[in-house]
Amino acid sequence: MVRVPVRARVVGLVASAVGLLAALSGCSVGHTFRGFGWPERGVTVQAHRMYNLWVGSVIAAFVVGFLVWGLIFWCVVRYRKRGDELPPQTRYNLPMEMLYTVAPFLIIAVLFYYTASTEVFVDKIDPNPAVTVDVVAEKWNWQFHYVGQNGPDGQELTTIGASDYIPVLVVPTHETILFHERSQDVIHSFWVPALLFKRDVFPGNVTNKFQVTIDKEGAYVGHCAELCGAYHAMMNFEVRAVTPDEYQRFIQARKSGMSTPEALRSIGQPPFATTTHPFTPDEQQRQATS
Repeated sequence: MVRVPVRARVVGLVASAVGLLAALSGCSVGHTFRGFGWPERGVTVQAHRMYNLWVGSVIAAFVVGFLVWGLIFWCVVRYRKRGDELPPQTRYNLPMEMLYTVAPFLIIAVLFYYTASTEVFVDKIDPNPAVTVDVVAEKWNWQFHYVGQNGPDGQELTTIGASDYIPVLVVPTHETILFHERSQDVIHSFWVPALLFKRDVFPGNVTNKFQVTIDKEGAYVGHCAELCGAYHAMMNFEVRAVTPDEYQRFIQARKSGMSTPEALRSIGQPPFATTTHPFTPDEQQRQATS
């Protein structure tokens, strides 16, 4: 009988375990290991911090896991039964017991520190944000109020969604944006997947708030993430991130009396939402012009 070297057997076992893990993941190896299951990197500085925390935590978990698995496989091979003689019985080992008591505490302390610091960073509110937006949720649409920006009638600039119009919220990149949220009826949830963040919107006198800084221009679909009634699935909106200069031109166009689609067109942006699943832009435009 051919005897396989111990080292070769250990390597084989580890390779088999890694292969099984990849097979059970249910997705491609490239997608799995690009973000360790994280959906996207995100388009805000807050999302980047959360992404880095997730990736760092998973790497730490893999290091601990492979160490434990390696020790298990090593013990299985090194101390396998070779005869009827019992191996030496160890009643206690003080250095080993100190190691597996202190090491987990240190790992948990480090993870707690980075988790807490990331949460504080994500929840931080700048006392002087560049843009403040009041978000009002209702069955089954959204209102966005640009705080401190008034139109020619003296009223606050507002974008209101309707059954034939998906509201587009225009915001600048690389500037702090503060959101104040409230609901006019039931609990809703303001969710933009590209921000890797959502926050519930409560009725009554409860106002939730959060702050982001978007660092990439684009159109990002938003949803209500709290089941709120019959048309919950249709409660979409879009966040349109533009350059600070384009944002100022958009605000000036709104102040001159233009509607949101007209102001968007004036700065060279598509006038209607472009990421509106389950509605398509063509359907929305047909509805808006019918």
